[in-house]
Amino acid sequence: MKRGTPVDFKVFRVRRDRARSPKTGKAHDVTVLEAPDWVNVVALTDHDEAVLVRQFRHGTEATTLEIPGGAVDASDRTPLVAAKRELREETGYVARQWRRLGVVEPNPAIQSNSCWTFLAEGARPAGEADPDEGEELEVVLVPRSRLDSLVRAGKIRHSLVVAAFYWLGRHRAEGGNR
Repeated sequence: MKRGTPVDFKVFRVRRDRARSPKTGKAHDVTVLEAPDWVNVVALTDHDEAVLVRQFRHGTEATTLEIPGGAVDASDRTPLVAAKRELREETGYVARQWRRLGVVEPNPAIQSNSCWTFLAEGARPAGEADPDEGEELEVVLVPRSRLDSLVRAGKIRHSLVVAAFYWLGRHRAEGGNR
């Protein structure tokens, strides 16, 4: 494969590669979005409430209901460090106990990154949120028992959030707390 020169758009880079099919041997062009890994945080309070954020998303031009999350920055040593930072920045919350639930590839057809999901238990406010420039977030507490119905009703549609709730359900089914 011959890699192209990436074009940098701050949150991702676009690269045009020349690849060869492993099946036919024919060469063809492919487009790859190079993006940093991402993290998602399912934060639960001691009252079994999920800490969610409501925010406007420019891609869909709609206000969404999501879990906290974001990019793993170069200064983050691990995805867990990034998850703790994102929870604090976006919500002002910290958590007593952390557990990695799973990892997915957001779109392996064209993206190079992974998205790590973490469970943050014992979440509690620890001060003011400090979101990134341009992020206007509203913290919303929702009983964990309502998460599935919010997805089914189309109130939560972000695919990576739905994937995070899958990991949470697997954790619970395998004997996780609560």
